[in-house]
Amino acid sequence: MYQYKCLNQIARAGLDEFSRDYTQVEEIEEADAVLVRSAALHDMEFPQNLKAVARAGAGVNNIPLGKCAEQGIVVFNTPGANANGVKELVLAGLLLAARDIIGGVNWVQSERMNEDLSSLTEKQKKQFAGHEIEGKKLGVIGLGAIGVKVANAAVHLGMEVLGYDPYISVEAAWNLSRSIRHITSVDEIYKECDYITIHVPLLDSTRKMINTESIDKMKEGVVILNFARDLLVDEDAVVLALKKGKIKRYVSDFPNPTTAGAKGTIVVPHLGASTEEAEENCARMAVKELREYLEYGNIRNSVNYPNCDMGVPAYPARIAICHRNVKNMLSQFTTILGQENYNIGNMTNKSRGDYAYSMFDLETSASPRLISRLEGVEGVLKVRVIC
Repeated sequence: MYQYKCLNQIARAGLDEFSRDYTQVEEIEEADAVLVRSAALHDMEFPQNLKAVARAGAGVNNIPLGKCAEQGIVVFNTPGANANGVKELVLAGLLLAARDIIGGVNWVQSERMNEDLSSLTEKQKKQFAGHEIEGKKLGVIGLGAIGVKVANAAVHLGMEVLGYDPYISVEAAWNLSRSIRHITSVDEIYKECDYITIHVPLLDSTRKMINTESIDKMKEGVVILNFARDLLVDEDAVVLALKKGKIKRYVSDFPNPTTAGAKGTIVVPHLGASTEEAEENCARMAVKELREYLEYGNIRNSVNYPNCDMGVPAYPARIAICHRNVKNMLSQFTTILGQENYNIGNMTNKSRGDYAYSMFDLETSASPRLISRLEGVEGVLKVRVIC
């Protein structure tokens, strides 16, 4: 039996993916796993029994990844599960920035009591007309699950699309339309594009990547769309560029006092992944990741440990070990297994940065003595007996 705790409201469609072997609990001290969306975990103390945290969404800035890794807690996210919802909102942002739809709607509302509204509309509508996006250049920075969908959709809308991602995956490359020009320098996007949309994770290397220096390289009247993370953009620099007319529009999904109401901004109340479908997709994916890890020891879509998959156990015992990525760990494990007279039917060892993960399928059941010896190896963070 396994127990899980929800720190935020998680879509019922996802929780229904749990089998009868799972029970929802109120106290985190009782939980084997945690499901979370936006709750901040940085100041939280994690119980020794906690094995995994699953974020029903892509961003994990609210989770202390290093702290979790040091306690042998595997953290998962759900990349791509909300991609379509975000893509559709980005397309809406493109159209709202190209045509002053919001201004026009607000004008109609302000004149709603005017008996001459119909004739007045013909005189006033030109100020809200805007431009078509067909034939314009769109630069997509980041070609992950969302970026690829945005780029492909923009091609179908008749835009000329430039894509930049030095770390593009093979899967993303296969899914990318042949019409998209994949470039090797982000400066080309800054210099050439009428519209620029950002779809990269927030890292030290990407923090405030849109800043005074990059804005200076952009075309006059450029439109910037940010549906990824607010801190990817130096918004003070953007607001200043809006006042000067260098930037025509800044479309953001992250309301704050800097941008809300500023000239030329369109600020959406963080709706990117907030569709019913996206929340259900994220919840289903998160639950499936937790079940795969808790029941079989397999890791898929972790953000602090390596992905690792040995399928369904086919031997009497499977042991999973979270440990630091240092020399001679694997040899120490196999030595102990040999000394305790265990034969290894299958094994794997994967590493990611400072941490690693090893699994062993054994031909006989694991004894408490064996587990105690493995836990005693310096650098071991958590040992689990899967079956």
